[in-house]
Amino acid sequence: MPVLTRLIPSPVVVDIRPGALDDLACVLADERISQSGRLAIAVSGGSGARLRDRVAPSLPGADWFEVGGGTIDDAVRLAGAIQGGRYDAVVGLGGGKIIDCAKFASARVGLPLVAVATNLAHDGLCSPVATLDNDAGRGSYGVPNPIAVVIDLNVIREAPVRFVRSGIGDVVSNISAVADWELSHRVNGEKVDGLAAAMARQAGEAVLRHPGGVDDDSFLQVLAEALVLTGISMSVSGDSRPSSGACHEINHAFDLLYPQRAAAHGEQCGLGAAFAMYLRGAHEESAAMAEVLRRHGLPVLPEEIGFSVDEFVRVVEYAPETRPGRFTILEHLALTTEQIKDVYADYVKAIGS
Repeated sequence: MPVLTRLIPSPVVVDIRPGALDDLACVLADERISQSGRLAIAVSGGSGARLRDRVAPSLPGADWFEVGGGTIDDAVRLAGAIQGGRYDAVVGLGGGKIIDCAKFASARVGLPLVAVATNLAHDGLCSPVATLDNDAGRGSYGVPNPIAVVIDLNVIREAPVRFVRSGIGDVVSNISAVADWELSHRVNGEKVDGLAAAMARQAGEAVLRHPGGVDDDSFLQVLAEALVLTGISMSVSGDSRPSSGACHEINHAFDLLYPQRAAAHGEQCGLGAAFAMYLRGAHEESAAMAEVLRRHGLPVLPEEIGFSVDEFVRVVEYAPETRPGRFTILEHLALTTEQIKDVYADYVKAIGS
């Protein structure tokens, strides 16, 4: 009988603990990612730049590049600056925008990427996707997974707590996204990658069921691991299906319809997930999800992020247009405006105020 296996693109090292940043040089040398210390380190003018003084003495051979923002032009400029520098790897030190720019730039010049996250705002830190603003709005660009992920929980604690909350909403929404994937399999025969689905769902469940809070190191450890695991699940499936369903369609609709008023990515995804779970008839699961989101200070009603009921109804109505070809509970039900209003009223009653 033949033995069939598959290779899963994943980091060679994932270092998540208090003080991890202080050991960055040793980790890269021990894992033979960069024994010479010749690194191109991309930072922002914010959290990354503040950490430069702390990290630079242990990486004397590194060159530092300040990235202006999270646009495709920023990423292309970074790639141009790095090109020909004879580096061992590119390090993205900062939040999601910096890491995504570094992902794109490293792929463009053919170097491995080390992601050093300074916050836990979303699951993009270990995903095979770079999300960058462009002239048409925002685009997703396929890139290799990071070769290493380093998350210092002491640094995470220094970031605004809203970033941690956003990460919670993003990873908990995996549960709804996987349910949408399985719905598409039942209705349309779409293939579900069982390993990717299991990884994404368990990441969401681990955060959903953890009794700790945003000030608890054990909770931050689980959240960081869940975000990394979610990114790897997307590599396994080859797309964002394990973590993106109706929850993310609703998030994208907020961003596109109300770009100046949109809330954090994870806030909108968490709200969208709780509502989507209610739509599919999983009322107890929806209420439990809403309870956990509330416990962590996340919104479960649009009014809590400054949107009226009518605006939210418009968001839900428009959401399927944000991901043409993706089948979720929204496409399955194809609710009218009045039906969305009615089911939203029931949702509000079910989760309580």
